[in-house]
Amino acid sequence: MRLSRLFDLVEEHILDKYMKDAERDALKLDNRGPLRFGVDGRLDTGIAEAFSEYGFYVFENVIKPVELEDLRDDIARALARAPVGPNSRLDCNGDSSIGADLPGPSFSFARPLSDPLGGTDMYQGRHPVKMVEHKPERGAPEHTVELLLNVLRLLDSCLRLYGHPEILRLAENLLGPDFLPFNENIFVKEPGLGAAVAWHQDGTTHWNNPDRDELSHGYNNQVQVYDYSAENALWVLPGSHRLGKVDIRARLAGTESDRLPGAVPILCGAGDISICNRQAVHGSFPNCSADRRWSITYGFLPRNRVVGVTTKKLDGSLKTYDDREVRERAGMIPLAVDARRQRYPDERNYRYQPTLGLEAENMWNEQARERIKIYHLQNVHI
Repeated sequence: MRLSRLFDLVEEHILDKYMKDAERDALKLDNRGPLRFGVDGRLDTGIAEAFSEYGFYVFENVIKPVELEDLRDDIARALARAPVGPNSRLDCNGDSSIGADLPGPSFSFARPLSDPLGGTDMYQGRHPVKMVEHKPERGAPEHTVELLLNVLRLLDSCLRLYGHPEILRLAENLLGPDFLPFNENIFVKEPGLGAAVAWHQDGTTHWNNPDRDELSHGYNNQVQVYDYSAENALWVLPGSHRLGKVDIRARLAGTESDRLPGAVPILCGAGDISICNRQAVHGSFPNCSADRRWSITYGFLPRNRVVGVTTKKLDGSLKTYDDREVRERAGMIPLAVDARRQRYPDERNYRYQPTLGLEAENMWNEQARERIKIYHLQNVHI
C-alpha cells in the first residue's frame, strides 16, 4: 500500500471517530425538543436557560410536512435556474437565471469541497484558519452554489416561512418585541460538493462594549429541509458565546487539523428549527457525505444594538444605522406575515409590534413584490 494512501486511511479513521464522538456528546446535551411557550406567551424557562448555557438549541418538528414539500420544490426550482457559474447571468438552459434582474448577486459560488473563506482577509478576516479541502469526484463541476441569496424576494415559500408565528414569537421572546431582521439566505451543501465554512464568530461590532451581553449580536435561525448528520451539519462550540472574542487559531494550534476540540454538530431532522447565538464559534466541514443540506437561515438582532450604532461592514466601509433604515428593513416582517395569512388562513397570525395598525400598508401583492426588489441591499451588518 502506498504511504499516501495509508495516511489517508488513518486520517479518515481519526475524522470518523471525531464525528461519532461529537454526535454522542451533542445528544447528551439537554437543548433539544419541541418549541414551547407558556399560557402567558413567554418562552419555556428551560429552553431559555439551555440556550443561554450552550448557545444553540434544536426545536423538533416545527415545520409541517406539507410546508416542507413546498420549500423543497421552490428551492429546487431556484437552483435549477441558477447561473452556470459565478460570472454568468444565464442558467444551464441558456436562459436568464433567476434573480438576474435584481441588483447584486443572488447566488454565491465556491469550488467543490473547498474552503473559500478560511485563512483569508475576507469578511474582516473573521475565518482565521483554513479547513482541510478535499478532492471531488471526477466529473464534478468547477463551481457549486454555496449560498442562495435574496430569498424573500425570489422564493415565495421562504417569504411565507419567514412569517411563521412560532419563529417570530421566539425572536420576540429572545430579543424583545421590536427585534430586527438583518439577513436571509439558504446554505446549499450538495452531496460530494458542498464547501466548508471555516470556524468563526459572526458578530463584528460589540466585542469591546462594556455592556455587551450574550445576545448583543443576535442569533441565527435555521429551518432544516432534510435530515442531517455530523458529516454535513453545522458545528458549534457549546458555551463559546460567553467567552468574548475567541482565539480560534490558538484553539486549533495543538490539533494539527481543522477538528476543533469540544465542538459538536447541530443534529437536526427535516422540519426542525435550530437557533445559534452569533457570538458562538461555529463552522462546517466540506460535505463529503452522500446527503444534501439546505438550511434556510434567518438572522435577528436586538434593536438597541443596531439603531445609532456605527460599525464596519464586511467590505470594510463604515456604516451608521438610523431609525428610518432599520424600520424599512423590518418592513419585510409584516409582508411575510400577510403572505403567510393568504396561504394559511386558519393559522393565528403573528403581530409585529412596530407595525401594529399598519396592516393595510403591508399587504402582500404584486405591488409589494416590486417594491422589495432591493430589500437585500438594506441588510444589516453587526
